[in-house]
Amino acid sequence: MRMVYGPVPSRRLGRSLGVNTIPFKTCNYSCVYCQLGRTTHMTNQRKDFFPPEELLNEIKRVIEVESSRGEIDFVTFVGEGEPTLCKSIGWLIRKTKEIADIPIAVDTNGSLLYREDVRNDLSQADVVMPSLDAGTAETFRKINRPHHGIDFEAVVKGMEKFRQEYNGEIWVEVMLVKGLNDSEEELEAIKSRLSPLEPNRTYINVPIRPPAAPWAVPPDKESIALAHAILGDANVVDITAEETGEFSTDGFTNPEDAIIAIIKRHPMREEQVIETLKKFEVEERGARDSLTMLEESGKIKKVKYREKVFWLTEEVKRGKEYE
Repeated sequence: MRMVYGPVPSRRLGRSLGVNTIPFKTCNYSCVYCQLGRTTHMTNQRKDFFPPEELLNEIKRVIEVESSRGEIDFVTFVGEGEPTLCKSIGWLIRKTKEIADIPIAVDTNGSLLYREDVRNDLSQADVVMPSLDAGTAETFRKINRPHHGIDFEAVVKGMEKFRQEYNGEIWVEVMLVKGLNDSEEELEAIKSRLSPLEPNRTYINVPIRPPAAPWAVPPDKESIALAHAILGDANVVDITAEETGEFSTDGFTNPEDAIIAIIKRHPMREEQVIETLKKFEVEERGARDSLTMLEESGKIKKVKYREKVFWLTEEVKRGKEYE
């Protein structure tokens, strides 16, 4: 199934082994900044999209290989959309803990924490990382573009309830987008919502990879500095710089398959692709030839974002301005 991937370099989690519990772009948000493009299956219904036992078997197989090398800092339930839409995520977290003594994180938009079953499921994780990009319902609709059945106040209250019940760490991510949530008024509103959550960490982030909406770009440096001034305390962490580190190619016998598998979930700068393919003893010219071949076959495409060339798969849906 290849639902488990990595480890991949993470600015928050180090070497993160990703577990994808849902089909590509199945989500209850369609965030303007999403690196995987527009949501193509908007849903707010929880169910098992893949057989949980098969997912668990794949988690076990990959952990057995990777953990022997000491390369996993976290097992992360992250998905190609919203992972808590998987109704067996709690069972998967519990069973994964039985397999290996590796911290477990859940990267979620936090939208379903108003539900008791979701809070119970995530209570078993070591770290839960919800997003909070807005302090008002109006900005929430503009930046996260949620399913019509999601209410902003219910989302925030759900996060507060989870904080009261949960014994692990909460790391909140605030994604700043120029012109949407980077003004003093918007940042003060976000701060007012963050305070009751008492997050162990607050990450300030910006869209560093090509977003679903091409106009969703990072704020200027002054606005980022303002965000630090308003949200800032000892627990605020800036992750606005581009990530570094190697991507795992284990399990792949040829460079083309590795490229497609990695960029499907994690659009890569061209220099990252070239560096990763060195593991196949492919020199720069050969890597560029592989990219050209895959592009001509229609399997991947390149886009230019903020003066850098990125590669992503054809199924990633973005604004027409990228075409």
